[in-house]
Amino acid sequence: MKWRKILAIIAFLSLLTATPAFALEYSLAGAAAAAFGTPTSDETIYVGTKETVNIDRGKNSAQIPPGFGTPTSYLPGSGEYLTPNLAANGSTVKAINPSAGAVVSVSNAGGVGVSGGSNVSSIPTAANSNITVSYTNNSSYNNYTDYTEVDSSLYYSGGYLARLKIPAIDVDTKVYQGTDSSTLAKGAGHFVNTSIWDGNVGIAAHNRGVNNLFDKLHKLTIGDKITLTTKLGTRTYAVTSVEKISDTDNSLLTATGENCLTLFTCVRNESSYRWAVRAVEI
Repeated sequence: MKWRKILAIIAFLSLLTATPAFALEYSLAGAAAAAFGTPTSDETIYVGTKETVNIDRGKNSAQIPPGFGTPTSYLPGSGEYLTPNLAANGSTVKAINPSAGAVVSVSNAGGVGVSGGSNVSSIPTAANSNITVSYTNNSSYNNYTDYTEVDSSLYYSGGYLARLKIPAIDVDTKVYQGTDSSTLAKGAGHFVNTSIWDGNVGIAAHNRGVNNLFDKLHKLTIGDKITLTTKLGTRTYAVTSVEKISDTDNSLLTATGENCLTLFTCVRNESSYRWAVRAVEI
């Protein structure tokens, strides 16, 4: 009996220490690289070295594509602008001799600059054969808009676009791109959806605080002179109107056929209104 117990104990201990013959053997190594596709995301951080360029990606630059199979269907930028009167790259159409009663009307503003007066007999339509230009003899000649888009070549080394001078209210300031708070802390700001030279140039500035450049804007009177200098030259304007308008009224920022300045600032203690000054080139 004693030996049986000893043998049973030995047998039991041997079971505890033995390695099972049926144990699975496997590895945690990953699958081969070729079994998976390469990542599609790009997490590289790119740092630009050039001046930021203002590119209008809104409806002002949207185009209606030409019809499928038409001669221009394969040409980039050959469609009609969705809003041709606001398109930065649309046709610049201007009657050079309005006193002669010339009117220029354009259909399919496709990027061609057209200029003329009552004696013009040929129109440069080579860049877009779908453009139709017509002249009529009457006294109205406002069927055109002018627009100069901001690009990197128009920035001064200090990062600004223009210098604005309004002697009547002692303003002499640089004009930067944009109208956000950080921009207006440096000087006046240019409305990005308006022209910077030809046509309607929109500019804003604060009327209170440290940089209260336009605090006396509403005190301007008809005929007061304003100058704007850009890399394209210097223009002198004369004030034609001073208005208090709603803060939601953007009609004065619409592109025009005459060269003008439109200046905006807040109305002190009246957050729902703005002062708006319009001045035209003289």
